[in-house]
Amino acid sequence: MTLTERLELVFDASREARRVLIYGELIIIIVYLPIFALTSVEGKMFHPMALTVVTALIAAMILSLTFVPAAIAFFLSGKVKETESPVMAWAKKAYVPILTATMKHRELTVTIAVVIVILSGLLTTRVGSEFVPSLNEGDIALHAIRIPGTSLTTAIEMQNELEEAIKDFLKSTECSPKSALPRLPRTPCRRDVADVFIILKPQSEWPGPHHTKAELVAAMEQAVRKVPGNNYEFTQPIQMRFNELLSGVRADVAVKVFGDDMDTLLALGEAIEKQLKTVPGAADVRTEQITGLPVLSIQMDRAKMARYGLNGRDVQDVVAMSVGGRSTG
Repeated sequence: MTLTERLELVFDASREARRVLIYGELIIIIVYLPIFALTSVEGKMFHPMALTVVTALIAAMILSLTFVPAAIAFFLSGKVKETESPVMAWAKKAYVPILTATMKHRELTVTIAVVIVILSGLLTTRVGSEFVPSLNEGDIALHAIRIPGTSLTTAIEMQNELEEAIKDFLKSTECSPKSALPRLPRTPCRRDVADVFIILKPQSEWPGPHHTKAELVAAMEQAVRKVPGNNYEFTQPIQMRFNELLSGVRADVAVKVFGDDMDTLLALGEAIEKQLKTVPGAADVRTEQITGLPVLSIQMDRAKMARYGLNGRDVQDVVAMSVGGRSTG
């Protein structure tokens, strides 16, 4: 085959497939366009994916009309003939009889299809929905929350008690706790908060009656509840960090209440927690710890201070040095 014949053959084939290729790629691009209308957490999650797919499809469309035909015309050489692959021959043998039978019984085929669609519609009304299904990362992140202001020494003691409570599960897990702040923190973690990363071993090595991850988490939650002074949240490492970076909280769904009175906010939070626990499918509903920090309040007696010739600033300096000390140099 001469170069001119190859060019003509490639041009005719490209012109024949051009409309189908463009329509197919445009349909897929249009399907992804509504994703760009998402906002908030959903938008941050899916905008990069949609942008990547649309960009790749546009690039593929341009290449399929320019580079691909030119490359075929350039590299295609020797004797060219049209043959059918064994896979297509096998597919036709299986497909043609089915197509022939379907066309002979059109009424029955349409009836079966309509019944399937109706039954599928009825089934979807009884199935729950979830915007982003939770993927199984294979590990567990245990978030232990303590009373604000807990000292580092007390936090370490409570952490040791927590690890003792989950020792029974160490045959199926490995524990890696983190509490307080390192010198260069990548993720904030106060002294009254501890992240315990539980690395699960292969499920075939799990002893005992725990056959699924949900059963293991439920049993572990019952065990750690015996350690006083902690509130617990069970999640997954990547999922926890992802939620925290996007919305500032470590949960999939959060309700934020803003105000100036902490007591009122706590009462509203507990009321919301009670209501959310009644929602079908809600699991591990918790109110974030916002109270419980010990506060030392000192009221100065101005009359007695005047008798001793003291002013408010001197008294405040003495109290500050007594409680927290002062740098002298």
